[in-house]
Amino acid sequence: MENYNKEKYNRAKKRVDELKGFYIHLAIYVVINTFILINISLRSDSFWQWEHFITLVAWGLGVLFHATKTFGFNPLLGKDWEERQIQKYMDEDKEEMNKYK
Repeated sequence: MENYNKEKYNRAKKRVDELKGFYIHLAIYVVINTFILINISLRSDSFWQWEHFITLVAWGLGVLFHATKTFGFNPLLGKDWEERQIQKYMDEDKEEMNKYK
């Protein structure tokens, strides 16, 4: 029972660390990109140029991927897909074992 509680605690701690890491990443993203965009707007005559938003978009994709990993959202390879694949391979193994009985 003690091992079970320790395992639950470790899983919960890992989940909290993942969330904390994501929120720190998001906060740094917001602060740094706000600074960059304010700096560009103060020093540039034409703010709305693609070059000014490359960091925002590229890093934003990184934050998006981090969010999908942290919150378990994956429309292509979600839990449903994972369960189907596990069942498929378990069935294949079972059929293979039945061949040799």
